[in-house]
Amino acid sequence: MIRFGIVGTNWITESFIKAASEHEDFQLSAVYSRTLDRAQEFASKFGLSTTFTDLQEMAKSDAIDAVYIASPNSFHAEQAVIFLNHGKRVLCEKPIASNSEELSHMINAAKENKVLLMEALKTTLLPNFKAIQEKLHKIGKVRRYFASYCQYSSRYDAYKEGTVLNAFNPKFSNGALMDIGIYCLYPMTVLFGEPKSVKANGIMLESGVDGEGSLLVNYGDHDAVVMYSKITNSHLPTEIQGEDGNIIIDQINTPGKVEIRYRDGSTEDITANQTFSSMYYEAKEFIELIKNGQTESKINSFEHSMITAKIMDEARSQMGLVFPADNK
Repeated sequence: MIRFGIVGTNWITESFIKAASEHEDFQLSAVYSRTLDRAQEFASKFGLSTTFTDLQEMAKSDAIDAVYIASPNSFHAEQAVIFLNHGKRVLCEKPIASNSEELSHMINAAKENKVLLMEALKTTLLPNFKAIQEKLHKIGKVRRYFASYCQYSSRYDAYKEGTVLNAFNPKFSNGALMDIGIYCLYPMTVLFGEPKSVKANGIMLESGVDGEGSLLVNYGDHDAVVMYSKITNSHLPTEIQGEDGNIIIDQINTPGKVEIRYRDGSTEDITANQTFSSMYYEAKEFIELIKNGQTESKINSFEHSMITAKIMDEARSQMGLVFPADNK
């Protein structure tokens, strides 16, 4: 059994625990929160008694082998390094860091301590993404990657009424690019690697974060068009355009249906069977890496996370989106 500690007591953490619990080698062992009452309240939901309000104490503890970090984005790097320096494996919710400089510190800590660090970006670990990778050659020379993920945030209603919640607060390295856009960019990076150039536009909100944006990404022999938003919805699918056909993906964050439409008019359903809930697969990848003594995922690798972080750095620079974390 791999004994997990949890940092962050929110809905995404509950979703992860429920999904990871489907894996026979997952064991929830400890919960951290800044306040004891909140830690105990959250732990009680899962029949757990071991709680911490001090990260250093938790990192030193023999009660856990690994930690899942789902705190606000601006805390990821500092918290991850604490655990890495104490030899604990770290699965860190996306985006793994506020910027590429923070990520560099995290990767260095992982390498120095010879311990596993992985970004918890679920899309690239799902069966349907593997199907896309395996079938990509069937559409011939790729000429365009188009990804759209626009999801109106319920927190935007509060924002319009004058309440700025974490999702729209630059203090926590948040906003549409970090929360939503990354789901378009990380799969692009895994499929095609590092681009030659990035051009970005964003709609900035008065709080100092982006509400929506778009990127034009140049790969030389093909391009990528990315659209994302937390202030509008979109029902457009994601599409990879090749000279011999197109791969149509119903939703890039959690692909549920994937189809090839060939130039001759024929179609092929390449949807893979997904037995478990979507977050299960990131837990599975992480646990298997631990059991095999590996310190880096080949899919959600340091390189893929770093390329994605640098793309977002460049996009934010062009949009004028600055976080307090950038000036540390």
